[in-house]
Amino acid sequence: MKLDSRPVFDIQKEIESRGIEVVRFAFADQHGILRGKTIAAAAVGAALENGVGFPSSLLLKDTSNRSVFPVFTADAGVGIPELSGAADALMVADPSTWRVLPWAPKTGWLLCDLRYSNGKPVPLDTRGVLRQALAKLAEQGFGYVAGLEIEFHIFRTTDARLRPEDAGQPGSPPEVALLSTGYQLLSESRYDQLEPALEILRQNLAGLGLPLRSFECEFGPSQAEVTLGPLEGLAAADAMMLFRSATRQILRRHGYHATFMCRPKLPNVMSSGWHLHQSISRVADKENAFTSAAREQPLSDIGMHWLGGLLAHAKGMCALASPTINGYKRYRPYALAPDRIHWGRDNRGVMLRVIGSPGAADAHIENRIGEPAANPYLYFASQIYPGLDGIARKLDPGPPADTPYETQAQRLPATLDEALQALRADECLREGLGAAFVDYFCRIKEAEIARFNLEVSEWEQREYFELF
Repeated sequence: MKLDSRPVFDIQKEIESRGIEVVRFAFADQHGILRGKTIAAAAVGAALENGVGFPSSLLLKDTSNRSVFPVFTADAGVGIPELSGAADALMVADPSTWRVLPWAPKTGWLLCDLRYSNGKPVPLDTRGVLRQALAKLAEQGFGYVAGLEIEFHIFRTTDARLRPEDAGQPGSPPEVALLSTGYQLLSESRYDQLEPALEILRQNLAGLGLPLRSFECEFGPSQAEVTLGPLEGLAAADAMMLFRSATRQILRRHGYHATFMCRPKLPNVMSSGWHLHQSISRVADKENAFTSAAREQPLSDIGMHWLGGLLAHAKGMCALASPTINGYKRYRPYALAPDRIHWGRDNRGVMLRVIGSPGAADAHIENRIGEPAANPYLYFASQIYPGLDGIARKLDPGPPADTPYETQAQRLPATLDEALQALRADECLREGLGAAFVDYFCRIKEAEIARFNLEVSEWEQREYFELF
């Protein structure tokens, strides 16, 4: 049974012509982690036609791979009978995502959407969640455009921690050494220390067709930044998924550990952010709808209203832009990160940095609240629904903040728990994403918080063990 009627690129001919032996069918789970199966070349035709089955319980797990929901009840605890008993769902390949992986010999790769066996979409598929948001935006005559600015750390692995006693849920993290000792933002000398790893990465990423713009030495020790040029909505989110997974795989094969964790618990390291550059284009003429014709405005009226919507729903979107407990360690003043809800013109201390001037074809908004571990499909969707609300209600973003850490404004959530409460209470995001999806997402993250609260931390040991 054919599950997808979209035009199919003749993948099998390329498999034969390039001697591909296996193809990885992958999908992004609720955390933005790629999962999937590797299919032998001879079986790829059937997999493209019928989909690839996988246990649907993967959609019900937290970041430790523990099942959060009662999988074996009648509706798996999420009101979806099709997921009961860890029944199979299907990965249905999107032919437009076909890649041959430069670092994995004779290996192809396809990104998939999720379907039930009857062909209906799985409502917990985060790629599908973004598709729905983009469709809502298209109904208003617009497309979403995103450029990615991604900070992350590269360490040299000194001990992979692969002894049996290191296994678990989760297993022991590797022991690592720095590649540079920083701090020197954009230092050519520091870049030269990172260059062996970055050159391995660049050569492999170039073969994936990603719109690479720059490789940079970031502020902290062993910290790098890669930027990607603008792409349309779904393609931009797919690019982030591929970039993040490829980076970790490529560098691991060469003895490095790349991490997109926001703030690793290592002495002297800096937090990493994911700055999302965004605008919307008019479907009719593909022109930037944020370009302003008014001298006094950096963005068009539509752009200013979109900005107002992002501000109005900032607390609710935080849980989707920074979905880990660790990500909230980054929101602090005077650290090139926001700590409150406001905007500014080309100011790196604000939450929303407006870049552009009247008439600028590339005028856009940079949202600086995201962490690099965020699920890109949910991060993007969390921008679209508030932006549309801002346009619909003609929201005014107010004046810019020229001194962001002194300007009076609402604070961003200080913890993931606070952010989840804000998401549950945000009617715009709850309606856009679907109340059932919001409750599902929050329950998974609350399970992680509960596990965190049961752990005895080093801080507690240091604070209380000798004192009391």
